[in-house]
Amino acid sequence: MTSPRAAGAPSAEVDLHMHSSASDGALPPPEVVAAAHAAGLQAIALTDHDTMDGLADAISAAHSVGMRVVRGVELSAHDGSEEIHLLALHVSDPAPLELRLSAFRDARKIRAAQIVEKLNRIGIVISMEEVLVESAGGAVGRPHVARAMIKTGKVRDSREAFDRYLGEGKPGFVAKERLEIREAIEITHAAGALAIWAHPGPEGRRARLEPLVAMGLDGIEVKHPSHNQEDVLRLLALADFFHLLYSGGSDWHGAPTGVRKIGGMHVPSSWLDRQDEAVSKRKAAPIA
Repeated sequence: MTSPRAAGAPSAEVDLHMHSSASDGALPPPEVVAAAHAAGLQAIALTDHDTMDGLADAISAAHSVGMRVVRGVELSAHDGSEEIHLLALHVSDPAPLELRLSAFRDARKIRAAQIVEKLNRIGIVISMEEVLVESAGGAVGRPHVARAMIKTGKVRDSREAFDRYLGEGKPGFVAKERLEIREAIEITHAAGALAIWAHPGPEGRRARLEPLVAMGLDGIEVKHPSHNQEDVLRLLALADFFHLLYSGGSDWHGAPTGVRKIGGMHVPSSWLDRQDEAVSKRKAAPIA
């Protein structure tokens, strides 16, 4: 008998954290959808870094294969001195986010040019044009600088690029413009979306979570490749304690192998159903 997966029928699993070439993923949005469909997923969230430019193409591709794409974006924010990533999932009105993200994209280009200039000064000669080729028109960032360094033979791999040149405190490091976590949550809600703390890992503890809940955090990314079993169990317990939504995903950037395997987190579709219910309730709630 042919299995449902082999027949192309959707599974009861979803992946709510994925990237395309609109930011630093390897594949264009339609190819991300095709890969998700081949993996038997029922739905995915496209959550590119600081851009929603890939969503229209992803949704169009998903319609043709009977899949669902949740409108999302991954925001890089700050909580005090610590960087924290926030997934805005189920975006219904992109305008509040786009206004802020447009400024961020401009700042990303300026930052990339500053990184290139610093690298050139220490003899690591690459051009901004080479970096932009790697970003393929998407939101440019340090991973694209690393890819240009690899392609031109300056480093062996991305790990070496970051460890020696691009990481914080290294000679090519340039700090990026800050978005405070409170503002990130506020603009996420203004866009009609849910604010989900992405890959909190060992930092996901009550003392760190409680202030975020007070700011309006809606959920936690429980399942992520960087989380061990202890993290997952602790985050599930904290989500229940604070009445937060569960989320999870592979954080896939297009690699064919490795821990960030598409659909590898086995996130049940019931988690997406609960998010849908929360979005519906928020829309139905009277405006104060």
